Formats: sequence, structure tokens, C-alpha cells
Amino acid sequence: MAWFDREFIAVPEDRKNQMVYKWPDVNIRRYSRAIVNADEVALFVKSGQVVAAMGPGTHRIDADELPVLGALVDSLTGANSYRAELYFIGTREHTGIKFGGRLTDIVDPVSEQVVTLRAYGEFALSIRDPATLITSLVGSADLSNPAGPQSWCAELLLKSMKVAVSQGITRGEWPVIGLSGQLQPIEEAVVRHTNLTLYEYGLRIPRMGNFDITLAPEDAERLKRLAKDVTYIRMAGDFQRYAAGEFALGASQGFAHGTGGHDGFLSAALGLNAMQRPPYPDQRPVEAESICAACRTGNPERARFCLHCGERLAAPRPRSCGGCGAELAAAARFCGDCGASA
Repeated sequence: MAWFDREFIAVPEDRKNQMVYKWPDVNIRRYSRAIVNADEVALFVKSGQVVAAMGPGTHRIDADELPVLGALVDSLTGANSYRAELYFIGTREHTGIKFGGRLTDIVDPVSEQVVTLRAYGEFALSIRDPATLITSLVGSADLSNPAGPQSWCAELLLKSMKVAVSQGITRGEWPVIGLSGQLQPIEEAVVRHTNLTLYEYGLRIPRMGNFDITLAPEDAERLKRLAKDVTYIRMAGDFQRYAAGEFALGASQGFAHGTGGHDGFLSAALGLNAMQRPPYPDQRPVEAESICAACRTGNPERARFCLHCGERLAAPRPRSCGGCGAELAAAARFCGDCGASA
């Protein structure tokens, strides 16, 4: 039987970088030589259970060296083969595994706009317990596919990032604009959350590589435009002045490109006139006012931000008549029910 010694079992050169390699033959010949590299562990699996393990080195597949193999003898081969699955598990850290995709739709607490977040990047993966990995993932992930466990972990990582980022933004810990400045705490939260799930599968993510969280292009443009409007309103002093400037700029651009014409100029002029004067001089509507707590400026009742300083306005409290208790408009000087002075 000396010719059996010439058969060697090892991971092929083109498969050495994958985490799990399954030997294609389930009939392991007796007296074969298994070569296990320094960063590998070889496991014999029977009916979903690990029955024997081999560390780094060269091993003779025989019941004398691995006594538990005696129960795996295939009688159909005249006791010359062992009936079992053989897995080679890489124990080193595997880096550069890519992940990415859509995270979630979330409300930006600052602008109150619904935006879509996306994440892309890389992470490292290592095997914490080879035996647990094999017994847990058989049937859950395709171990014959070199990218199977890595793809499965990438999906878990993206799911954990979705939960962590959504909670952080909702609690006000991380702003939507400027998430790139919070990558360190985001990485810590995501890795911790993901490893809680991976623990029972014998896997571990030691760290993440280069990654980023971005807004959908249309959402980023919308928030930039909104931020610009708020800044210009503060610089102009109030919304009416800013809007008048926007109308004038739009009209001038229409003339410059030949698309505004008389209709564009007339629309801008009518818009300015509608903003600056009431439609009937003798019937100017009386608007309720909301007083800004920061600069004490009166604002229209429906305004959400101060027209003078841009601060958020508190909801106005209804006034009531001191004589009859009827509700009064914010700008009323006399009660409409009893005529008493407000």
C-alpha cells in the first residue's frame, strides 16, 4: 500500500485566499497525506458534525493518528477510504471585502426633509471558531462558493449599519449633513452590533476599511439649496427682500437667455407687486403676528422662521377677550363679540 502515500490533499494554489475550501471528494483514501498550511485548520465533518480536526503540518489520514476516523470507514471500499467531508478553514484575517447599497429613508431633524442614505466601503473578516462556522453555516450559506460567507457577512454589516445610523440620527447624535465627520463612532457602533450576530456563527469583523455614507444626489442638492436660502434670508434681513431679489435675478436671467421676454418680466413685476402691496389699498388685510423670541420682530402667523433673524418661531398662543372671553386675533385691538378694548 505504499502507493497510497503518494496521494496528497491540500488547498490548490488558486484557492488559498478564500476563507473556506471544501475538498471535492467525500471518499478520503486511507494513508493519504493532508498538508495544512500555517494559517489553516482542516476539519472532518460527518452529518453536519465536526468529528476530527487537524492543525498546521502534514498529517497521514489514518485511524492510528486520528482514532476517531475509525468510525468513518467506508465498508464498500474494503476499509480503504473514510466517508466524510473535509474542509480547510483559513484562520488569517481577510481584508478588502466590499459592501454597499441603500441604507434607509430618514427625516433630517434640521431641515425636516426626507432623504435617502447610501453606504459603500470595505471591511475585514476573520474566523473566531472554525468548528462553529462549519456547523452553523452549512445549509445557511453556500460554502462551496468562495464568496458565499463573505457576501452573507456583507449583508449583515449593511443591515447593522442601517439600524445604527438611523438610531444615531433620530437621537440627534449624528447630523445628516456631515456624516463623514462621524465615521469613527459609526464604525464602532456598526462593528459592535454586527459581531453580536456573527458570534454564534464563529465569525468576527475586527475592523472596517475605507467607507463612506452619502446622500442620494437629488437629496444632497435639495438640502444645499435649502441651506443657501436660509443663509440668504438672514443676510437680506427678511423673506420679502430675499424673494424680491430672487424675482429680479430670475427676470434678468430670462432676458439674458432670451427666454423671459415680456411675459417673464411681467410675471416678475406682478410677483413683486403682489408681495409688496395688497391687491386693494383700502382693504389691507390684517394678519395675525407671531413675535420672535430672539429679536422681538413681528412675523406672519403662518411663518415658521423669523423673517428678520431666521430663528424658528414658537407656535403663537391664542388671545382672549378680558370682557367676554372670546378668542381674539393676534392683531385685534377690539373684541368682535362685545366691543371691549383688547
